[in-house]
Amino acid sequence: MRVIAVANQKGGVGKTTTAINLGTALAAVGRRVLVLDCDAQGNASTGLGVEPVARRKTSYDVLVGEGTLAEAIIPTKVPNLDLVPGDENLAGVETILHDDPKKNFKLREAFETLKRGGRDYDTVLIDCPPSLSAVTINAMTAANAVLVPLQCEFLALEGLSQLLRTVDLVRTALNPELEIQGVVLTMFDRRNNLSDQVAGEVRSFFGAKVYQTVIPRNVKLSEAPSFGLPAILYDHKCSGSEAYIMLAQELMQRERERAAA
Repeated sequence: MRVIAVANQKGGVGKTTTAINLGTALAAVGRRVLVLDCDAQGNASTGLGVEPVARRKTSYDVLVGEGTLAEAIIPTKVPNLDLVPGDENLAGVETILHDDPKKNFKLREAFETLKRGGRDYDTVLIDCPPSLSAVTINAMTAANAVLVPLQCEFLALEGLSQLLRTVDLVRTALNPELEIQGVVLTMFDRRNNLSDQVAGEVRSFFGAKVYQTVIPRNVKLSEAPSFGLPAILYDHKCSGSEAYIMLAQELMQRERERAAA
């Protein structure tokens, strides 16, 4: 089970879109995928067609000890893709876990319990909230790696150093195996010189960590969640869907190279 936290404390950079569509693309080639919705907005759950009434157990219940991962997992419309839904209660996790000495290890323990129970996945994608909260720290502590969606706009670069500091902090204090799996450039607009400038700066800083695949700004990616579908099912021929299919191929190649190293 390879656990990847999709994280960036800045909102609106494509974390949920990436978790949904990357997960769908991986599932389409036979990977067993679990998307863990850890955002209080529950957008990943909505985007995968799971209505609030169907979210009987959520990632909130897992984090506060009121349910197990196995109890919270539900199937989606996508074959090979399961979901642990999220809901608004996640906003209260910080307060509830404040005095718990194991507050940062709730998700890690949940995954260990899931594996002991004989349930396994090839890839787990954790859709993190747009903040460096207790939920995000839990995700990074449980994860093998962090995937960073980065919007191709100037302000998106400002919060990146803070995210990297958090990754270093978690690696030092909680999870020495944590690594940056990669940086995905999102909302790329080829008509805008700033997109090229930001992409160039990110590539000069992160080098090979930046995926060659770039996710374009695409209206179909924005429309699809309102239909409860990943864009890859909503319109698999649109530029956004094609980009996420290519991203999945690139991710699998990276994972093969990592395993062989």
